[in-house]
Amino acid sequence: MLTYLRMSADKQGCGYSVESSYVELAVEVFAMLADATRVRIVLALQDAGELSVNHLADIVDKSPAAVSQHLAKLRLARIVSTRQEGQRVFYRLENEHASRLVADAIHQAEHSLGGVPRHHRTDCGEA
Repeated sequence: MLTYLRMSADKQGCGYSVESSYVELAVEVFAMLADATRVRIVLALQDAGELSVNHLADIVDKSPAAVSQHLAKLRLARIVSTRQEGQRVFYRLENEHASRLVADAIHQAEHSLGGVPRHHRTDCGEA
């Protein structure tokens, strides 16, 4: 019983409780990532590390203005951060958590298709 209480307290301290004040913030993170362009931006930054708006626009096949608007929202949500070099601004993921959420969402999507998901096969790399 003591082990259960300790584990429960540990989870509560980390925000893993149904009463956690982080639940609403987690929902906001999910809402921020509930856009295909933003998911593609996260994937591109995960692969490249750091990219300019124009380079990201080429990768995700959207206009630089549209990508810039998405990046502004991701920046406000502290999912991406910036570095300025002269006139150019480079974007990178703030931490690994958004890319893990996206990877897990893609893995879950693979499960919804039935059969053996790509990420469970030994003949394929990560999705």
